[in-house]
Amino acid sequence: MPSPPINSLDAIPALHLRSAVAADLAPITALYAQEVRDHVATYEYDEPDQAEMTRRWQAVVAQGYPYLVAERGGRFAGYAYASSYRTREGYRWTVEDTVYVHPEFVGQGIGRALLQRLIDDCTALGLRQMVAVVGDVTNVASIALHERLGFRTVGVFQGLGRKHGRWLDTVQMQRPLGPGRDTEPA
Repeated sequence: MPSPPINSLDAIPALHLRSAVAADLAPITALYAQEVRDHVATYEYDEPDQAEMTRRWQAVVAQGYPYLVAERGGRFAGYAYASSYRTREGYRWTVEDTVYVHPEFVGQGIGRALLQRLIDDCTALGLRQMVAVVGDVTNVASIALHERLGFRTVGVFQGLGRKHGRWLDTVQMQRPLGPGRDTEPA
């Protein structure tokens, strides 16, 4: 008897999103180190070690913000978190998003799933604005991802940073959460 046709979607393992735990810090640290070393999504020069990444994760979680991990087929596929946009009290309803996808999983919808979950979680927390600070205008994938989820470019800082021997522009994007600025916060 012939085998039934294989649905190509059935061949892709399910995506699982969950809150990050301490055991995730090794792959998170490795992915971020690669970004620091090879790319311009972050303007950080020195790769933080796992102890520093653990400290950063703990600080985000202690402030009540979501810090997520994506797994596909039981393998680490990326991470994302929301953090305070600025420390001044008047910004307390605004968060900045961070999303990194492991190179093996780029183009599989993982960034979109992580960012959508961040948007949903931050909306549920009563936050009102989310800001994306995209490292360099050449990061078209990140810009497109944010646009697909309702962000709009609100400004470009030209030559704001320098890395890998060149000046980099920084794209600022924003989207409202929940009622945004249309009502008073709770």
